[in-house]
Amino acid sequence: MSHKRLPKRKTAIAAGSVVAVGAAALLLPNANASQTDASGDVTPSTLKAADVPGRADKLASQLGDAFAGSYYNADKQQMVVNVVGDDSKAVEAVRKAGAVPHQVQNSTATLEMAASTLRTRAAIPGTAWSVDPRTNEIQVIADRTVTGSRWNFLESTVDNLGSGVATLKKSTGTFKTFASGGDAIFSQVNGGGVRCSLGFNVTASDGSPAFLTAGHCGVAARQWSDSQAGSPIATVDQATFPGRGDFSLVTYDDPATQAPSEVDAGNGQIVPINRAAEAVVGQQVFRMGSTTGLHDGTVTGLNATVNFQSDTSPSGVDTVTGLIQTSVCAEPGDSGGSLFTKDGGAVGLTSGGSGDCTRGGETFFQPVTTALQATGATLGESGTAAGSAQQSADPGAPAGGTADQSATADDRHGRSHHGGAGSHR
Repeated sequence: MSHKRLPKRKTAIAAGSVVAVGAAALLLPNANASQTDASGDVTPSTLKAADVPGRADKLASQLGDAFAGSYYNADKQQMVVNVVGDDSKAVEAVRKAGAVPHQVQNSTATLEMAASTLRTRAAIPGTAWSVDPRTNEIQVIADRTVTGSRWNFLESTVDNLGSGVATLKKSTGTFKTFASGGDAIFSQVNGGGVRCSLGFNVTASDGSPAFLTAGHCGVAARQWSDSQAGSPIATVDQATFPGRGDFSLVTYDDPATQAPSEVDAGNGQIVPINRAAEAVVGQQVFRMGSTTGLHDGTVTGLNATVNFQSDTSPSGVDTVTGLIQTSVCAEPGDSGGSLFTKDGGAVGLTSGGSGDCTRGGETFFQPVTTALQATGATLGESGTAAGSAQQSADPGAPAGGTADQSATADDRHGRSHHGGAGSHR
């Protein structure tokens, strides 16, 4: 797969450059309107996914313990709010807010306690769990490496959480990180064999041009190039992995570098990135990677905790918290790449997952909002979010709870992967 090399003194790597066949949807704006019925009562508002976090925060504050999470119904473009038990006042408040009430069994506290139990008792490499507000349960996943006594222990732990609290399923793949991505970036470690992807161009707190990528890339190597045999053009300033996230801030060595705030979605289509966006369960998102190109999927869980098999200790675990779980596919070479919305929201950086883009699987992403807050960086050139207006696109262009997860890692040190700017796994 070819990659363009851009003059380092003139322009930075643009996030994402390869498009996978069939990975497309229309870049059309969503409606955003409230409606009333004949009696004057408020009916569910038609919303964008980006509207959900703010409204959810207000309702959570208003409803207190009766609030049990929310999600986005993409088909109807509506916000759904979980209400614990038969609380008529809470149900009415949700309706007045233009959302759809969904009465559920489990409170947020119940699910958080169950997730804490899993973190304490079942942090097994190759396992994953997330609180899915659509089912009001913890969805627990074990990959194909979890067998025998480990599977039995996991199954027993899930059963002991109580009826209707969690479900357990088996994944055919293996959880791992994926080095490589959108517009590829390379390290000369191991003869240039470490490959990742640039996620989003940003401005560092001191005004320097920089970009975000996966933390396990920044830990694996300090200097990065835009070609496999090229000289370094950028140096890692900060890297977090494992721990509270999987992100790196990498500054361009040339202070004159122009770092456009955009994702190259392929076929001449550029998606201007105008803001950092919070992920919403149920919303459609797009991932750009140099290995597999453009793919879309759905956010399925938030605040995921992933237990990667340690590269340095066969019996060790590298735990990462605070990730986004999705149904988007990815493969080695997509690490660090961009997860974004059709209207220009920067959502995440590719971290790791299971499966591939043939059979599917789960993929986890570092939230961009958390990475920006931790590093002090801002989106866009000179601290501004460039490209506030979305460019028009032809048909076929990309359209646009809590969680705990476990996984194994195989590519943070020296494995050759296909990657690029805007995506790293």
